[in-house]
Amino acid sequence: MGRFTAVYFPKDDALARSLLGFAARTDSFPWLPRPQQRVLIAIAPDAARFRQWAGPAAPEWGAALAFPDSRRIVMQGSSAGSDAGDPQVVLRHELAHLALHERLGDKPPRWFDEGYASLAAREWRREDALAANVALALRGAPSLDELEVSFAGGSSAAQSAYALSYRAVAELASFDRERGLTLFFRYWEQGASMDVAIRRAFGMTLAGFEKQYQSSTRRRYGALAVAADLSLVLFVVSVLVLPFFLARRLRDRKRLRAMLAADAAAERAEQASAIAFLLGEAGPRASANGGDEGVTKEPEEGCDDRVSDDGTIA
Repeated sequence: MGRFTAVYFPKDDALARSLLGFAARTDSFPWLPRPQQRVLIAIAPDAARFRQWAGPAAPEWGAALAFPDSRRIVMQGSSAGSDAGDPQVVLRHELAHLALHERLGDKPPRWFDEGYASLAAREWRREDALAANVALALRGAPSLDELEVSFAGGSSAAQSAYALSYRAVAELASFDRERGLTLFFRYWEQGASMDVAIRRAFGMTLAGFEKQYQSSTRRRYGALAVAADLSLVLFVVSVLVLPFFLARRLRDRKRLRAMLAADAAAERAEQASAIAFLLGEAGPRASANGGDEGVTKEPEEGCDDRVSDDGTIA
């Protein structure tokens, strides 16, 4: 279809037709002339075949690769996992690599190549990685040379490098709101170095651009990274401290219940003692011989009780 040809296995027929149609409809790239070279898109049926076609130099985390010299793209088919990304976005990213190399050859360094491809593919979510980049908050954005070598640092470092590269190219394009990178690409294609092309297009040196990109990136994303880092720290601290906090609260509650019970018992004992004391004061007091103390009984006046010999009262 047009300048695109796809090779694939039967199970990926629907995917291949969809990708060919998408490539034909969107076959233009920011600030570049319309590409003319033919492109072969190889859709691998499984991970093993993808590794075989991509070659031993392909990174473990790669979802697709572009080979500018042979104008070939290798990507995963319908059996790929969600980590392989949206097939259309992935294809657009790789086609942008080929379009850039068709115009500039091998001039672009890796950071610019990847940054431009991400920008052309509208991979806006690349910036999400910057909002959670603790190193960005602590040390600031890396230099362009450091960014170049960070692609070889494993999956995590590479994802950060992609995001920072995207940010660098977007920053450069923002210096000319009307023409973007059009003049820069023209001067670069004419044989000028990247530094000279930046001077002529934007009136600044490559070193000056680097400092401005570092400053604006840290200013824009550093606070977000710090906030994300603090949130993570608070979560970890909560997980570690929460069991001890709950245990202490339980222990304090037991102590409080014991104190309340002891206070209630003491209050009851005090009430019982007071009642007993009051009852003892109000009641009669017994004499030593068991009679009522202080009570005597006088004989009735006029009566002479005498007991006869037979025991009757006379």
